Amino acid sequence: MIVLDADSVMTPAAMLRLVRIMQAEPRIGILQTLVTGLPSASAFARVFQFGMRLGMRSYTLGAASWQGDCGPYWGHNAILRLAPFIEHCDLPVLPGGPPLGGHVLSHDQIEAALMRRSGYDVRVLPEEDLGWEENPPTLLEYLRRDQRWEQGTLQYGNFLFLPRMKIVSRFQLAFAMLMFLGSPAWIGMLLVGVLAVAAAPMPADFIDPAIGSALMIIILVMWFAPKIATVLDVLTRPPLRHAFGGTARFLASVASETIFFILLSPIMWASHSLFLAGLPFGKVVGWIGQVRDDHTVSWSAAWQQFWPHTLLGAFCVGLLAFTHPSAIPYALLIAGGPLLAVPLAVLTAIPSLGMTLARIGLGRLPEETSPPVGLNALSLPALNASRLV
Repeated sequence: MIVLDADSVMTPAAMLRLVRIMQAEPRIGILQTLVTGLPSASAFARVFQFGMRLGMRSYTLGAASWQGDCGPYWGHNAILRLAPFIEHCDLPVLPGGPPLGGHVLSHDQIEAALMRRSGYDVRVLPEEDLGWEENPPTLLEYLRRDQRWEQGTLQYGNFLFLPRMKIVSRFQLAFAMLMFLGSPAWIGMLLVGVLAVAAAPMPADFIDPAIGSALMIIILVMWFAPKIATVLDVLTRPPLRHAFGGTARFLASVASETIFFILLSPIMWASHSLFLAGLPFGKVVGWIGQVRDDHTVSWSAAWQQFWPHTLLGAFCVGLLAFTHPSAIPYALLIAGGPLLAVPLAVLTAIPSLGMTLARIGLGRLPEETSPPVGLNALSLPALNASRLV
C-alpha cells in the first residue's frame, strides 16, 4: 500500500519504483521517500521549503548512514507491506484523556518502531524526485500543524519502554520528543542570559568573550551543518547551480532563508514552551483540517497569536538597552524572532509578495527551472510565475 496525504503528489514512475524495490527486498516493511515541497506562491512557504531543500536530503543521508534498517517514517509518500503492518502496527488507545492519553495523534514513527520490532526493515530512499507535498502558506498555519505534532510526539513516552524495541527506535522516539521538550531550555537560556548580563557590571563579567564567541560559532556550525553541506554541493556542481536559478539567485535565496530561519526558530521555541506550559491546564490541539490555500493574515490575528512572543522579545531587548546595549546583537539571535513574530506572520502571508518572489526567482526550486511532467499537469501558480523570469 502506498500512503498519501491529501496534499501529496507522486508520479506513476515513482510509485512503480517503490513497488519494484519492495518486490526485490522482501525484508523491507516500510520504504519512505524523501518528500520535498511543491513550488509555492506563498512567501512563507517559498522561503521555508527552500530551507528544507537545503537541509533535508543531507540530514536524511547522514541519519540513514547510522539508523540503517531503523529508518524514518513520516506517514505519507511511503509504501507499506500490508501483512506485517496489519499484524504488528495496530496502535492502542492510550489510557487517560488528552493531551497524553486517547488516540495517538502522531502515529508514523511509532508504526516504524513497531514494524522494525517485528523483524522487518524500515528504510528511506533519500532522492528528491519521488514525491512532493504542500507546505503551510502562513506562519499561523505552520504553528497549528506544529502544535498537533507536538502533542502527538509527547505521547511517544508511552512507547519508549516497550519490550523487544530496537535501541535505535527508542532513540528516535526520545529524540523526537526532545525536539519539543528542548525548546524551554533555549528560552530559559535567553532569559537567564539577559538577566545575568543586565545584573553584571560589564557583559564580560558574565561570560568570557573569547569563550562565548567560540561556543556560539560551534553551535551555529552544528546548527547549519546540513544546509552548509548542500550549499557546497550546489556551488560545486554547475547543473545544480542552474537548477536553483543560477549562482546569484541561489546565494540570495540562501541569505534570505538564513535570516528567516534565525527568526523562525526562536518563535517556535517560544510556542513550544507556551504549549507545554498549558498542558497541565488542559490545553489540547485536535487534528482538524489544514488550510493550504494562500491567504492573508491580519495584524489582529497575528497579535492574538504572538503577543506573548512579542512581550518576551521586547522585555529582553529593552532590558539590555537600559543596561548593556552592546549585548543586544547577541540577544537578537534568540530574542529577534519573538520580537518580530507579528510583522513576520503578516508580511510573509501577503499573496502579492509571494508572487513577486516567484517571479524574481528568490527561493527557486529545481522543479521551477525544469518542471517534471507530473507537476506541469497541476498548473501551479508558482510554476507559471517562474516561467516569466
